[in-house]
Amino acid sequence: MVQYVQTLKQDLVLYIRENDIKNYEMESTVEGNYENAWTYKGTTFSSDDIDSFFGYVYCITNIQSGKKYYGSSDELKADIKAIGKSNFKREIISLHKTLGKVNYEETKQLFLNNVLMEALDDGTPAYYNSNILGRYMRKDYGHFG
Repeated sequence: MVQYVQTLKQDLVLYIRENDIKNYEMESTVEGNYENAWTYKGTTFSSDDIDSFFGYVYCITNIQSGKKYYGSSDELKADIKAIGKSNFKREIISLHKTLGKVNYEETKQLFLNNVLMEALDDGTPAYYNSNILGRYMRKDYGHFG
């Protein structure tokens, strides 16, 4: 699984618990009929596929700008509201059986993908993330014009 995740170098990651995926999906869709489905290895993934996994690491990509994020932020929510959920790709990167493994893989991927320092071609941050673990801040590492 780690080898697969590392091939997605420019993708952003996080975990989501089973209840969180159900809540996110239910915001604007009916279970089983997704407006903008999660995918895992190119296949649609629903809450029924969670099985015995605790959670997963995922990437949300703004298709229009290429900017990526995990979780939720005011900036990401505003972009979703402004351009619609259909303009965001939601991809599960890896599945994990314990919280510890999910947290480890998430943090590892955030550093591997350099989420605090990468920039888009126009010089703006490539990721919606402003920090890692609340300890490492974009303002201290990124140099954006």
